[in-house]
Amino acid sequence: MQKLPKTFIFVVVVLAMVLTAFLPASSAAAPSAVEYPRNETLYTSGTQWGAPSSWNPLNGGGYATGTLGLCYETLFIYDPLADKFTPWLAESDSWADATTYVVKLRKGIKWTNGQPLTVDDVKYTFDIADPNGETKAGLAYTGLWNFLEKVEVNKDTNEVTFKFKADPAYQEVGFYMWQTPILSKALWATKKVEDLVGSENRPPVGTGPYKYQAHDQDRMVWVRNDAWWGKDVFGKLPAPKYIVDIVNGSNNVALGKMLQGGLDLSNNFLPGVASLVNGGYAVKTYYKEAPYMLSANVAALIINEQVKPLDDVKFRQALAWMVNINDIVEKDYTGIVKAADPTGLLPIWDKYIDKAQVKELGWTYDPEKAKAILDEAGYKDVDGDKFREAPDGSKIALKVTCPSGWTDWMAAIQIISRDAKAVGLNIEPEYPDYGPWRDAQLKGTFELSLQNEAQMSSTPWSYYKWVFQNPIENIATAQYGNYGRYENKDAFAMVDELDKVKVGDEAKIKEIASKLQKITMTEMPTIPLWYNGLWAQYNDSVWTNWPSADSDNHTLPATWRGYWNMSAIQMLLALEPVATK
Repeated sequence: MQKLPKTFIFVVVVLAMVLTAFLPASSAAAPSAVEYPRNETLYTSGTQWGAPSSWNPLNGGGYATGTLGLCYETLFIYDPLADKFTPWLAESDSWADATTYVVKLRKGIKWTNGQPLTVDDVKYTFDIADPNGETKAGLAYTGLWNFLEKVEVNKDTNEVTFKFKADPAYQEVGFYMWQTPILSKALWATKKVEDLVGSENRPPVGTGPYKYQAHDQDRMVWVRNDAWWGKDVFGKLPAPKYIVDIVNGSNNVALGKMLQGGLDLSNNFLPGVASLVNGGYAVKTYYKEAPYMLSANVAALIINEQVKPLDDVKFRQALAWMVNINDIVEKDYTGIVKAADPTGLLPIWDKYIDKAQVKELGWTYDPEKAKAILDEAGYKDVDGDKFREAPDGSKIALKVTCPSGWTDWMAAIQIISRDAKAVGLNIEPEYPDYGPWRDAQLKGTFELSLQNEAQMSSTPWSYYKWVFQNPIENIATAQYGNYGRYENKDAFAMVDELDKVKVGDEAKIKEIASKLQKITMTEMPTIPLWYNGLWAQYNDSVWTNWPSADSDNHTLPATWRGYWNMSAIQMLLALEPVATK
């Protein structure tokens, strides 16, 4: 494990202080100039990469940190470490029959403008996403209407009933219940359709534990909603009165702020984590030892199966055996990530991994095995230039890409290129700007590339949906998965079958997942490489009781978009102020 000396840490702190001193005067404008009581304020960073400009929870990844979770809330939240749904705005739920889903809303919840949350608000929220309804807004949860017929309400019982078509996709239903922000009909029904996603929505009016306080170029400030409904349900309010999220400048500046006590939670990738944890800097992580972080997503080598020789499964199998993933883990990431399981399933889905099948069909780093596969398939160096030609004698010259500036990924594809040359394959790294890199994936004009869109969620269906996105012709607009245009009707059908398994039916999920794992490990539409970490470092000089593997507090320590309603809000409720002497 590579460690950074304390002298390096000191230099970074000094550099951060110098950089801060030379920030332009505009960055010191309100609310930056406002001093919030340190013992009442939680300082975070690692999500916002530009000045906050939207408080619209329908604006995908564009809303200010905390908009969804701190301000707007969902019917349920999901804890991936416990694989548990917790009723949130909902009090309970049940399936009256195979196609009728009933959600009972909590009573007494109010919007921050003082108006009550009603079942009509919930119905409105889902109705506006109906592509055949009056509004026809294309929203992140519009897909629910592929199998949803209508939403009904019963004001007397405070219930919302979702009526589905025959054979609904239960996994997606569960997914959307903790993903969808509930909106105030009175406020949102007056918006034009284009403003449902496009408006900045300031100030936001939600039901959550925090309200909009202020913002500036370099931060977002939330103030606690002392009338939050959770006080009665959980017996307390979150301890921090203020949450100040600092806009990312650079990872080194974030490191300096962390070491000076100016940040309580950093979700940045920070250098020298081992030195931070073990060097007496009051910095903690989820694990005390490597990999220090939980696993958040899987980084995979994506392969364009429309390009020769990548359309040859034997060639793809050789790629898997040739890559020294341990070098990526230890040399590139200094041990703070884990090598991915050959199935690609995240550790939270370990119970769905068919380990006997992995033992039979999985792979490890074995360049001799890769060479043997290539030899047998007819890939040989026929002209003596140390690079193999295709069986028909044609030259092989491939590019493996990642965005310029993504230094950890750049180092990873350099290792891939090095390992390719060691088995006689001419694969060169290339670093386009992000825009062209992304366009190449959507248009299918790349050859080999990296991608880490397969994230934590409430269901492994989301991972297989990413691997086997179908129909293929929609990839350029859907912007999610199967960029190599891999075609397998059996796999596509299995993904749909998995989607229709009832939430909680682990045996059926395992059965279908095992079949899909066999396809991914033999056909290799993508090659899982490593699990990216849930970057989270905490300074416990002001706030304590952070999540850790050694405590009973097993929640996600992340402010990233989508994570507040994935148990991070429970992390916030568990925080306690450090006792002052």
